[in-house]
Amino acid sequence: MQEKYKLANQTAGKLFIVPTPIGNLEDITFRAIRVLKEVDFILAEDTRTSGVLLNHYNIETRMYAHHKFNEHNTIDKYIERLMSGEKAALISDAGTPAISDPGFLAVRKCIDAGIPVECLPGPTAFVPALVTAGLPNDRFCFEGFLPVKKGRKTRLESYVNETRTIVLYESPHRLIKTLGQLKEVLGQDRQAAICREISKIHEEIMRGSLKELENHFSIHPPKGEIVIVISGKNYKGNNIE
Repeated sequence: MQEKYKLANQTAGKLFIVPTPIGNLEDITFRAIRVLKEVDFILAEDTRTSGVLLNHYNIETRMYAHHKFNEHNTIDKYIERLMSGEKAALISDAGTPAISDPGFLAVRKCIDAGIPVECLPGPTAFVPALVTAGLPNDRFCFEGFLPVKKGRKTRLESYVNETRTIVLYESPHRLIKTLGQLKEVLGQDRQAAICREISKIHEEIMRGSLKELENHFSIHPPKGEIVIVISGKNYKGNNIE
């Protein structure tokens, strides 16, 4: 049987996937700080945003911009540096890279080149949202961001018979539209939770039916990062005030 992937290159360095705080700067591990200080360079989604974190922890490692608009053009030169024995950390603006953020391409390229990849545990927005939503979390599906246009209706309709709890990311300016579409497809009484600004000063969690949530946020326009948690088809629980 053929090996699916190349064996790790013994002379190569390593790519570390390093989660960063999604709000509170204290939500970072000692290990993550050490790795960011020890690697030869850091690939950051936005060097200005990441600079705030690095300055806070006196991390002086050189950063390079690595985001969805340039990753296909720049990844090969970083792979060459890793092949030569250097070590790098990949970070996004917040949370764990490759979870609705750039990261997959770098990981895939490293695997294909035989470069070791190590992912540190750490912050991811959907986990605290799922836990605090008060909806079943023994089985769930993470859907990330819905398509903005093409494929959006098809994706929404695929949730009609989904029995697992559904987790979505959404921007504040599209929340009302999304709640309205979910209400039309899944029914106005489907239970859900909106988790906003997780781990930040103005963190907010609102629970109720899709209709109740749509009404609330129509009156109180939301701000900040948002996670939507929706009950599965067969959930029969009561509203949580």
